[in-house]
Amino acid sequence: MTSVLYRAAEEARLAPSILNTQPWRWEVRGEVLELYCDPARQLEHLDPHGRLMILSCGAALHHARVALAAAGYEPVVERWPDPSQPGLLARIRDCRPRPAGRESLLAYDSIRRRRTDRRPFAGGVRVPAAEVARLAAVAEAEHVRLYPIERADIVYLRYAVRGADTVGAHDEGIADDLRRWTHRGADTGDGVPLGTVVAPVLRPVGVRDFGLGDSAALEPGSGDDRSAEYVVLATDRDEPGDWLTAGEATSAVWLAAISEGLAVSPMSNVVEIPGARVLVRSLLHPPGEPQLVLRLGVAQGHEPPPASPRRTGPEVVDTE
Repeated sequence: MTSVLYRAAEEARLAPSILNTQPWRWEVRGEVLELYCDPARQLEHLDPHGRLMILSCGAALHHARVALAAAGYEPVVERWPDPSQPGLLARIRDCRPRPAGRESLLAYDSIRRRRTDRRPFAGGVRVPAAEVARLAAVAEAEHVRLYPIERADIVYLRYAVRGADTVGAHDEGIADDLRRWTHRGADTGDGVPLGTVVAPVLRPVGVRDFGLGDSAALEPGSGDDRSAEYVVLATDRDEPGDWLTAGEATSAVWLAAISEGLAVSPMSNVVEIPGARVLVRSLLHPPGEPQLVLRLGVAQGHEPPPASPRRTGPEVVDTE
C-alpha cells in the first residue's frame, strides 16, 4: 500500500496551483498519506491569508484521490485531522480495494492532458448548457456551488479584472511576487514559464499577463473569446476549510471539463484583490463566497499549450 500512496502523491504533483508555486508537501507513513501546506511557497503579498495556497493544496488532494480511485482503491480522507498541526491539511488512510469506474479512469486520463490555456478561445462555439450543468453537478458533489456568469453580467467581470490588474500594477509587493514566480531558473521545476503566457490582446475579459506584456511568448492565435464561458466556484463560508474544499472542486471541475473536450484557465486575480472579489460576489445569486473564477471554452486547433514545469517526486513526497 505504501507504494500505491507514494504514486498517488507523485500524480498529485500535476495539480494546478497559484502561479505554479506547488505549495504542498506529502508524507507517506506506512499505510497513511498526509498532505501539508508549504508556507515557504506562500505568496506573501498576493495571497497574504493563504487562501490560494490552501486552495492549490485542495486541488492536489483531489488529484491524489483520483489517482487512488483509478488504481482500484477507495480512500478515506480526513480533512484538518489534527488541530494542533494547522499545516496538516488532510490525511488519507484505510484505502479499501474497489474496482475503478469509468468516471475515475476518465478523470485520471485528464490529469495527464490538463493544461492552463490562456489563448483566446475559438469564436462562435459556445459551451453547451448541458455541459455547464454537468460541471455544476461535479462541483456540487464536492460541496461547492458553480455559478455561470450571465452574458449580461460579463461586463462586471471585466470591470473586476481591470480593477484587480490596476491594483496589482501599483502594488510593489504584488509585483515582486509576480516577478519571483515568472522569472524562475530552468531547473526549479515550478513557476509560470513565458511560453505559457499570452501577450495582451483584445478580448471581452482580459487575461492576466503576469506583468510580462509583450515578453509573453505564447501565440494568441485567431480566437476572440466572445464565446468563452465564465463560472465562479463559491462556498457558503470563507474559512480555510472552505478554501481546501474549493480546491478539490476546482480539480474535479477542471478534469471533467477536459474529459468533455473543453479548455480551461483560472482567473485568480479577481479573488486576490478584495475590491474585485466584492464585485464578483455581487453577481452570485443565491449569495456565496467566491473562491475562484474559471474561464471555459473550445480551444483553437488541436495543439495544446505547453505544460508548466513540475518538481520531482522526492522534492515533494517524504517517506518514513
